[in-house]
Amino acid sequence: MSSVSLIVGIVTRNRADILPKAIASALTQSAPIPLVAVIDDGSTDDTTKLSAQFPQVRWIRRATSLGYISARNELMTFGAFDYFISLDDDAWFLQGDEIGIAIDYLETNKKVGAVAFDILSPERPQVVTRTSAVPAAMFIGCGHVLRLAAVRQVGYYELTPGNYGCEEKDLCLRLIDAGYRIVRLPGVHVWHDKTPVAREIPMQHRSGVCNDLVMTLRRTPLILLPVAVPVKFYRHWRFSWRHKLTQPCLQGFGLFARSIPMALRSRKPVRVETLRAYMRLSRA
Repeated sequence: MSSVSLIVGIVTRNRADILPKAIASALTQSAPIPLVAVIDDGSTDDTTKLSAQFPQVRWIRRATSLGYISARNELMTFGAFDYFISLDDDAWFLQGDEIGIAIDYLETNKKVGAVAFDILSPERPQVVTRTSAVPAAMFIGCGHVLRLAAVRQVGYYELTPGNYGCEEKDLCLRLIDAGYRIVRLPGVHVWHDKTPVAREIPMQHRSGVCNDLVMTLRRTPLILLPVAVPVKFYRHWRFSWRHKLTQPCLQGFGLFARSIPMALRSRKPVRVETLRAYMRLSRA
């Protein structure tokens, strides 16, 4: 690992109470970490005071929130790093060797574009035994590693009308389309606490509905588009009806309608084979 360069990036907003645990878990990794950087995306709590507690961290302060997607893109363009390790501000490593394991795997598997850590959470707390890497359709944003050469090749996160949702799936589709693989490391865990602080479920649902429809319009091959978009509408409505989220779902539909011109201008569909591969991996 001595010849590779990497950056751990954390985007935060108004989570000063839990953020130190995420930072500490990155700083205490057994692998040498040249840079741990935190972007404070317009926090109004005591987040700014934490820089004194962690002087070895590079702090970037935004006066107003521009969203975590643009912040992740900023972190990935800090320098000529080989790998970007993304950690949410309410997530942390458990054993201290997770980054080293992921980087060692990426160094010996050059066509792997992203490594997904095995995410634990209050809904899925059971630690599992570490086994060999398995193919995956996508990574979870709260803890993953990206090969930056691959990301530079396919483009960074695509900005979306909503400020939450689908950016990981969109990037993974482009990576797969370019011939890269996504893998998950069973048992190499990141804990995602899913704090309710600064987490508004209706807003996230509205945003997720819109962004998923925008991604469908951007990435679906033309031959499949007349079927894919109505199916997406139906599935979102059915899920929202069952979970009493119909109002934010309708708001998401409206935001998507207003975003159609932008989505069409940025449309770059992947191959049919890529969608088939993604769906096959998702079912597995």
